[in-house]
Amino acid sequence: MIDYLNDNLWQAWALLSVACIVLELFSGSFFIVCFAIGGLAALVASLFCGFYAQLTVFAVASAVSIFLVRPFAIRYIHLNREPVPSNADAIMGREAIVSQDIPAGGYGRVAIDGDDWKATAESDLKKGTKVRIIGRESIILTCEMI
Repeated sequence: MIDYLNDNLWQAWALLSVACIVLELFSGSFFIVCFAIGGLAALVASLFCGFYAQLTVFAVASAVSIFLVRPFAIRYIHLNREPVPSNADAIMGREAIVSQDIPAGGYGRVAIDGDDWKATAESDLKKGTKVRIIGRESIILTCEMI
């Protein structure tokens, strides 16, 4: 059995590459595909070299892919796409309702999407007023009346 595996180690490298490509389909980060590239390089090396040389080729090819192929792929995929704001940055420019009075230059609270945020404003804002989120510093939102 060991002789068979030793003689047909290319099959293990092919299986590893296919598994990495399938995993990459679920992650979409272009990180796991770098190991698939390393596996393909090791597959080619298995036709000419021993096991330890194949491991070295796998490690080197994977590392080179991570540092050269991945940044190029990410840049190419996101070429004409604006970055999508996430987390707290996604509420910039949105409307909210004052849930606790906000004195001018002081702090109060605003409700947006079911969350209650600490907020500040340049003018007095009463409870129930509609406001627009114009800034954020850490977890404190800056608002203005609409």
